[in-house]
Amino acid sequence: MTGLIVTIAVILVILLIVVSGIRIVPQARAYVIERFGAYHETWQTGIHFRIPIVDRISVVVSLKEQVVDFAPQPVITKDNVTMQIDTVVFYQITDAKLYAYGVENPIMAIENLTATTLRNIIGELELDHTLTSRDTINAKIRSILDEATDPWGIKINRVELKNIKPPAEIQDAMEKQMKAERQRREAILRAEGEKASNILVAEGKKESQILEAEAKKQSAILQAEADKEAAILKAEAEKEAILRINEAQATSIRMINEAQPQEAYLTLKKLEALGKMSDGQATKIVIPSELQSVVGLVNTIKEAK
Repeated sequence: MTGLIVTIAVILVILLIVVSGIRIVPQARAYVIERFGAYHETWQTGIHFRIPIVDRISVVVSLKEQVVDFAPQPVITKDNVTMQIDTVVFYQITDAKLYAYGVENPIMAIENLTATTLRNIIGELELDHTLTSRDTINAKIRSILDEATDPWGIKINRVELKNIKPPAEIQDAMEKQMKAERQRREAILRAEGEKASNILVAEGKKESQILEAEAKKQSAILQAEADKEAAILKAEAEKEAILRINEAQATSIRMINEAQPQEAYLTLKKLEALGKMSDGQATKIVIPSELQSVVGLVNTIKEAK
């Protein structure tokens, strides 16, 4: 009975040892395993077994991208302006073994390396260039840090300059300069607007004058055409009237000829024509020979009365 209890106790102890040695590595994690104090292997995501007492989990590493915000660092530009610049570094551990054994304090090492690199880069730039070259500065720092941290199993994905704070007097001068620049641009825009407005007004007047001249020209053309058509119509009417008068006279003559008038009627018509001629302002009248006897007879009759 005692032997059975001992056997069961031993089995339970073995089971506890086996269960305690089972480890499950979650996603985006890596475990650095040491055996007898030396590096043995790196556990990735999944289930693993650790030999008790022999194996030890040295470091648990997160493989996610991480962000660290460093405190502002004083830097001096090429033109001797001291500024406070703080940086944000985005990094990711790519090799758990190098990260565990490459450097004692990786974050502190990255912070110091960032500060020294930033001072070196800013020291070659003037203030204005520093304020307008953030992308260039970010790219240079990232390249240098990525190369320096590669032996530590760290990849630098991005580096961003969070804030650039120049001295108060420099900032005040910059604000005044920007205000003056905005006022200058406003004056230029106002002058350009007035210029454009004057040009548009002048062009409008020009277009109006051109349209007015065109209208007058068109009106004169239409008036001339109307006068021309009126003159043509008047001439045609006069022509038609003359033709009708001539036709009437011809018809009258033809009818008289057809009626074969007596000599007395013809003589009377000649006298009527002579009377019409004498009613005018002519001072001399020529009387045909055939009418002279008739005229003498008329004068004798007047004297007898």
